[in-house]
Amino acid sequence: MKMTDARVLAFKLLYSLEMQKEDKKEQIDLFMQANEIDDDEVKKYINDINEGVIEKENVINELIQKNLKESWNMSRISKIDLAILKLGIYEMIYREVPYKVVINETVELAKKYGEDTSGNFINGIFASIVREKKFAEDKMEDS
Repeated sequence: MKMTDARVLAFKLLYSLEMQKEDKKEQIDLFMQANEIDDDEVKKYINDINEGVIEKENVINELIQKNLKESWNMSRISKIDLAILKLGIYEMIYREVPYKVVINETVELAKKYGEDTSGNFINGIFASIVREKKFAEDKMEDS
């Protein structure tokens, strides 16, 4: 299974957990069975994403909120876009996936599963996060 396919499965699981917040363990088990995921590497990746997003949820949510337009708040974001953002932010920051890969993959997910404007919205949030990250890195180098 290609990484892109594993990422789609991770997104779908995150989305289902956004929709139904109860009994996550059971949902995860059912998801794995329903999608017949038996590849250990894919299972490991999906579990890492899921557990990491849950563990770092406050930091990830803060980063999303910080990079929204002033008149927006997280309650306005569709559950699909929110799951995509959480997946991408976790991969970029905690799994250190190159930001170009994250942006490309998440925008493609948004175009396929989101609304007509989702691709541009996701791209804008990640562009803002990357600018902020690069600025912080440049400042550290100057010190």
